[in-house]
Amino acid sequence: MAAIDQLKQPDAAMNGSISSGDREAQISNSGNKRGGWITFPFLTGTVIGLTVAGMGWSANLIVYLIEEFNIMSIDAAQIVNVLNGCTNLFPVIGAIITDSFFGSFSVISVSSVISLLGTVLLALTASLNSLRPPQCEIGSSLCKSPSKLQFTVLYGGLALGCIGLGGGRFTLATMGANQFDKQKDQGIFFNWYFFAIYVSSVISSTAIVYIQDNVSWTLGFGLCIAANFVGLVLFLLGKRFYLLDKPNGSPFTCLARVIVATLIKRKLVLSSRIEDYYQEHNNGLANKVGADDQITPKQSFRFLNRAALKTDGDIRPDGSIAKPWRVCTVQQVEDLKTLIKIFPLWSSSIFLSTTIGIAMSLTILQALTMDRHLGPSFRFPAGSILVIILISTSLFITLIDRLLVPAWKKLTGGSLTTQLQQIGVGHVLNLASMVVSALVESKRLKIAHANNLQDQPGSMVPILAVWLFPQLVLVGIGEAFHFPGQVALYYQEFPVSLQSTSTAMIALIIGLGFYLSTTIIDLIRRVTDWLPANLNSGRLDNVYWTLVVIAGINFAYFVVCSRLYKYKTVVDKGEDHRAITGLGLAGGGWSSNLIVYLIEKFNIESIDAGQIFNVVHGWMNLFSELLLPTLSSAVFTLFSLLVHNLYGIIFLALTALLDSLRPPPCTEIGTSLCETRSKLQFTILYAGLAMASIGLGGA
Repeated sequence: MAAIDQLKQPDAAMNGSISSGDREAQISNSGNKRGGWITFPFLTGTVIGLTVAGMGWSANLIVYLIEEFNIMSIDAAQIVNVLNGCTNLFPVIGAIITDSFFGSFSVISVSSVISLLGTVLLALTASLNSLRPPQCEIGSSLCKSPSKLQFTVLYGGLALGCIGLGGGRFTLATMGANQFDKQKDQGIFFNWYFFAIYVSSVISSTAIVYIQDNVSWTLGFGLCIAANFVGLVLFLLGKRFYLLDKPNGSPFTCLARVIVATLIKRKLVLSSRIEDYYQEHNNGLANKVGADDQITPKQSFRFLNRAALKTDGDIRPDGSIAKPWRVCTVQQVEDLKTLIKIFPLWSSSIFLSTTIGIAMSLTILQALTMDRHLGPSFRFPAGSILVIILISTSLFITLIDRLLVPAWKKLTGGSLTTQLQQIGVGHVLNLASMVVSALVESKRLKIAHANNLQDQPGSMVPILAVWLFPQLVLVGIGEAFHFPGQVALYYQEFPVSLQSTSTAMIALIIGLGFYLSTTIIDLIRRVTDWLPANLNSGRLDNVYWTLVVIAGINFAYFVVCSRLYKYKTVVDKGEDHRAITGLGLAGGGWSSNLIVYLIEKFNIESIDAGQIFNVVHGWMNLFSELLLPTLSSAVFTLFSLLVHNLYGIIFLALTALLDSLRPPPCTEIGTSLCETRSKLQFTILYAGLAMASIGLGGA
């Protein structure tokens, strides 16, 4: 799949860590051919084992902390967010350690052992009564807190599990790419690699979580131990077949050298002559190449150019660097500038992960208070509800890759979206999921209060947990857009020297997002009473509305950064105007029958409905005449209009979907017996009409 191919490319770039000479040396020394498809079952088996183990203990961790360690629900969610942050930060640390010191095989081996030890400690907390507090009713003030020893063993197991999972599983992608010479073979390997991760995650989030909830925690953790052990054994058994990479040093060291050299030479006057700047050294031929091969320092962030200025004693007679922390190549300086330019876009994705992290943990807490039956007898575990995100992400990546993209290319000959547009759609869907989450929680709280459950901790609210599915589906679809879009963008825009770590930048975003989510939740708890131990007496819906505001501000920040950002390479805009065909279908769908909708669903008199219809169409034509002549960017202007239109249609759909957003039906339309619209209902309706009109008319 193309989306997965985008995921694979950054890692595939890492195979440069094994040169052709190293490959030949390893083959001649061992007498056997190393690398290739013979390594596939060992590496894939390791991925499956580590993923089943890691997801097996983490997917249902919130429930375990609440039920077995008497930890308050919000505190349990905070702990899980911190752990998710650690799990996503360790791939970055693992990549640096792998490149700089030990190589992939050693890092994966040690990480797998650490992961196994962590899972064993968690299994001990489940099997030994002395390692967990006595059980009590959830939410009760009489519950005994865990002792220091119990907390030590628990946190020790969680820490080891995070280090092992984060440090090993993702480094396998690097090592897997190193086993193949052909890009086609690398592509096939990565397709199966990501397929194995998704399948393993689904197995853990369903089967193992079900066993933990309905059989025993000990057996569930025991299966995680077995999976981890099998994965470790398979990995070690394949050692004689692997091509082993050698550490070549971290590219981040070069960036640090640029900063240090700039500070040291901060008082030097910049030169206008290209000869005064140090170029790449190549077998003693540095600075002797032709002028066409030399890189001219760019004027952006020109103060950094001082790092490449040559001074006495910086360069040896053969042209190599004598003082690495006093002079750098022009290319290294330009690499740092590239990272600085892309940083604002990169930072906008941190808040995207923040809202997703909060929503994921809080959704599990909601599911614990709801009726989780599917049919008369089957009741799914609360921890399994997040599998909806995995399934929807997988399905929509496939749909986008196999259906939408080929169809669009066939019709228009151009690309469906740019990377920034993909990320932007992910932002919009993420915001929409927060809106749906707030509305569903409002409904849940209303039912809880109607049944007087606000003072009954642990009681089940008579509302099906399937109400939570739509918001999770939206999160999953959003990830199908923004996650591949980010990977492709960073691979395309990152310097060549850092392409092998562009995937790690995604993990860093997710990790920082989870850490920031804990900070936001702590702040909300300090200044409000929205998140008590008993969700039925709180205002979780207000938390979601707060996330809507945060997501909206972050999306606006992303749009500004996108409009200001210039691609390093030329973007094929294709025939983006063809998108208006779909936009026209959407616009005609809501506008052509608007008068009937206003009369029948909003109890608006026919003449008033006709007037509103005329105003809406007036807006469309006004924006059409004002915006079209002043379009400055076909990509981003059209994209922003599509977003406005999508927002408007979502608002209109909500007025049709939710009874609370429209007045009660009235058979005597136009009479005083019909209930008038509330301010909230009018606000949502008119906001939807305004945004949809702007989007459709401008495009």
